[in-house]
Amino acid sequence: MVPPVQHSVDSTHRLSLDPIATPERLLLGPGPSNAHPTVLQALSRSPIGHLDPLYIELMGEVQELLRYAWQTDNRLTIPMSGTGSAAMEATLANTVEPGDTVLVAVKGYFGLRLADMAGRYGARVVTIECPWGEAFSLNQIEEALASHKPTILAMVHAETSTGVCQPMEGIGDLCRQHDCLLLLDTVTSLGGVPLFLDDWKVDLAYSCSQKGLSCPPGLGPFTMGPRAEVKLAARSGKVPNWYLDVSLLNQYWGSDRVYHHTAPVNMNFGMREALRLLADEGLENAWARHRSNAERLWAGLERLGLELHVREDLRLPTLTTVRIPEGVDGKAFSRHLLDRHGIEVGGGLGALAGKVWRIGLMGYNSRPENVDLLLNLIETELPAFRSAAAAMAAVA
Repeated sequence: MVPPVQHSVDSTHRLSLDPIATPERLLLGPGPSNAHPTVLQALSRSPIGHLDPLYIELMGEVQELLRYAWQTDNRLTIPMSGTGSAAMEATLANTVEPGDTVLVAVKGYFGLRLADMAGRYGARVVTIECPWGEAFSLNQIEEALASHKPTILAMVHAETSTGVCQPMEGIGDLCRQHDCLLLLDTVTSLGGVPLFLDDWKVDLAYSCSQKGLSCPPGLGPFTMGPRAEVKLAARSGKVPNWYLDVSLLNQYWGSDRVYHHTAPVNMNFGMREALRLLADEGLENAWARHRSNAERLWAGLERLGLELHVREDLRLPTLTTVRIPEGVDGKAFSRHLLDRHGIEVGGGLGALAGKVWRIGLMGYNSRPENVDLLLNLIETELPAFRSAAAAMAAVA
């Protein structure tokens, strides 16, 4: 008999830590936003089994409320167990086959991400682009559809990197005329900006939990319409991503309730409460609240002499891009707000890096008192950063 090997515990990586303590932050950046207190209470409830009859009932409530938030009757509407990027990838993983042409309308950072993901699934990716701060016209979309004859047109409704809201009227009709699926990113619009997926003839859409829905990050709402379901069913092979395969997930979220993975039950507790609060407020009231607070912010910023990056008819009520004044170190001012006042605002991405601040007013955070607090701090404390820039320029 071979004697058992005696192992000693290596304590190299053992840490002695205090219980977690996080500071209070007001998250007025591009996301995440502060979760609603009621949602946080739901998250802290004791878990139940992910096949428990009570949880299965909750799953149905979440699906139905997501349909309300998106204004769709899509049968296949679920919260993906993953962040918004997982839901983004799911739209492409399930519908793209090698050789398909995917046309991506790029007007910011997240259009580039769609193009990258589509290419990883073997698509022939074609892009059209417009300046970061503008939107596409129907003529531009129609010309591209006629020229490239894509299987899918992928575009961002609410471009988080630029603060642009893409007008959607007529785009779905063009896609039907050209036998093309319409895929829409609604990450920064769901819950805060008017969305009418069925009226707009959107075939695939995705979002996230941590912005307009007032929930922490961790779930990615996903919806697939009948035309996209036909494309999925006609695949020549399996979906190349097992975890995001909607044909498998639908057996769990559909009537069969067949085990697929261990769902994050507490995150879905939070999502259920977030969607319940949205339904209690009413979509039209929520959209109007976001618009009113955004207009309060825009007027205040312009009163202070700051320039907004996007013209008013294309601005997102949930995410505002404001140009950093000449000579001001935008990152230093953002860090000052965080360190001194516990307020987070975002910086620019990609082509707008170092050029804009991104201010989010989403979900629970879209309140007039938050707008007034931020405007007051900009008015009283930004001048010191302007003065520093002017002094450095004079020395130079």
